[in-house]
Amino acid sequence: MSQLSPATVARLPRYLRLLEENADTETVSSEFLARATRVTAANVRRDLAALGFQGTRGVGYSTAALAARIRRELGLDRRRKVGIIGAGNLGTALAGYTFLQKRGFEVAAIYDSDPRRIGTDTAGMRVRDVESMPEDVAAGVFDMAILAVPASAAQSVAEALVAAGIRSMLNFAPVRIEVPDHVAVRQVDLSHELQVLSYYG
Repeated sequence: MSQLSPATVARLPRYLRLLEENADTETVSSEFLARATRVTAANVRRDLAALGFQGTRGVGYSTAALAARIRRELGLDRRRKVGIIGAGNLGTALAGYTFLQKRGFEVAAIYDSDPRRIGTDTAGMRVRDVESMPEDVAAGVFDMAILAVPASAAQSVAEALVAAGIRSMLNFAPVRIEVPDHVAVRQVDLSHELQVLSYYG
């Protein structure tokens, strides 16, 4: 895996989606990728050079080869197993979100701390006790986590996941969590995004 800047990593999924949408095209240019992803062609060329991927002058980049290289860099050349923490409305909705499967992510387990939810079925899975997370991580049940818990529980859940060995989390709780530098967290605050949109609407 290359040492890429966070900005480059954030752009790679956009490039990949565009390449997949144009899979019947043999080659694509940096200008085409730039227009569709709203960055400059120079940005695109720098990003792809950082991957060690070179195009052909006057021809462009092989669509299939570039898509395969980006998948490998993002770790999408294998199925990724995801654990969802929180079996409330949001967690249940995410567990049933079929597009995750199409993008190579398998929701392998869903957890909760509420005794009324533990043992019930949701999205075709049995809700597990959150206390079993460390054992499940050690057994390879999942290697990425989605936090769909209340703000008050997010930090303690994150700490338990880090202690168990999880290094990648998507946090839907409306609070910023503190993790060690080697752990990657992406924050999705729906209320924040709606407040921003409210300014325009």
